[in-house]
Amino acid sequence: MKGRLFDLRQLKWIPTLAIKGFIILAYRLFSLLFSVKPRKVTFASYRSEELTGNLYYIWKEFSLRHQDYEYTVKLKKFNSSFTGKLAYAIHLIRSCYDLATSRYFIIDDYYFPVYAIKPREETEIIQLWHAAGAFKKFGLSTRGKAFGPSDDYLKHIKVHSNYSRVYVSSSDIVPFYAEAFDMPPQDIFPLGVPRTDYFFDETEVQKAKALFFQKYPELKGRRLILYAPTFRGKSHYQKSFESPIDFGEMKEELGDSYAVLVHLHPYMNAGADFPEHTAGFVYHIHEGFSIEELLVVSDILITDYSSVIFDYSLLERPIAFFAYDLEEYIKERDFYIDYRSEIPGPIFTETTELTRWIQKGAFDIKAVAEFKHRFFDYTDGKASARIVDHLLTGEKRRIG
Repeated sequence: MKGRLFDLRQLKWIPTLAIKGFIILAYRLFSLLFSVKPRKVTFASYRSEELTGNLYYIWKEFSLRHQDYEYTVKLKKFNSSFTGKLAYAIHLIRSCYDLATSRYFIIDDYYFPVYAIKPREETEIIQLWHAAGAFKKFGLSTRGKAFGPSDDYLKHIKVHSNYSRVYVSSSDIVPFYAEAFDMPPQDIFPLGVPRTDYFFDETEVQKAKALFFQKYPELKGRRLILYAPTFRGKSHYQKSFESPIDFGEMKEELGDSYAVLVHLHPYMNAGADFPEHTAGFVYHIHEGFSIEELLVVSDILITDYSSVIFDYSLLERPIAFFAYDLEEYIKERDFYIDYRSEIPGPIFTETTELTRWIQKGAFDIKAVAEFKHRFFDYTDGKASARIVDHLLTGEKRRIG
């Protein structure tokens, strides 16, 4: 009976194994028919339908310098519906051609085909992980956690395998990425996070501010608080979002001199709802502005467990943590650092105390600056240039 039950449980892996089989077949076929193009670079992601973030900045740097290269973009945002999954599976199989023929195949997150195949020797798979620093555990570091991959899944798909090089923000976090990706530390290079180049481009920063206040002129002169909580789902959606912060109370205490900008993960926006009486104080901004643009217009950041704290530390502005469910989150996912003692700001669980902290304005900017220097080896806005330089040397050596 146990054996029969075990066999039945394995049926759930049939779709995954079928897609894996098609990917292997397609990749081998393309490898037989086509050679690797030494000047072909492919950028692939499921995170967006547009080239954004780290991929955009490396594409921009590469293409400006080397117009003789061939650049291919394979973007397909994952949709958890049946038709969405089917369309995504077809997209993955099609991407095998580019995986088989590219000199560099560059990704910024989990990417299924990379783990299903054995890459050709001439191809390098480059991981530009979308998050800066190392805060919440991810990848194989979450094995055995509610958030992480199960042992059964890892038997079939060795996630985060086959990376040739990984680029991260600092030397301190190399061991964390080595654990998360189960790869040698010497293949992980602390040369920076490409998308953080944005924060050092004063022209782009001023442009973002001008566009923001053009759209929201009523916010000029007000202190802007950015609330950016982390995504809580394991899948590609979160059914609902109810703010743990009482924005009604905050509005009453802070008055018209403040406003709250709410930025949620794309998978959280559909289920977000804010009380009518907070209108004019709370602005749920889910389109038109990137998280980077919202960071530069904000005076204070409030989050719980989001890695956006690393980006914001570059600006050396106040950060607060509203961690009402910390113990639960540690059990579900955990952190690479000690949350209570190593984060660059105070922890709150009640709106009243958080609001008082904002009113007092006694912010510890020194702690934020120290955090920045720990998690960024470079703060010069040249991460993209360093990474492209490093790729084109053809050597796996550190630059420092």
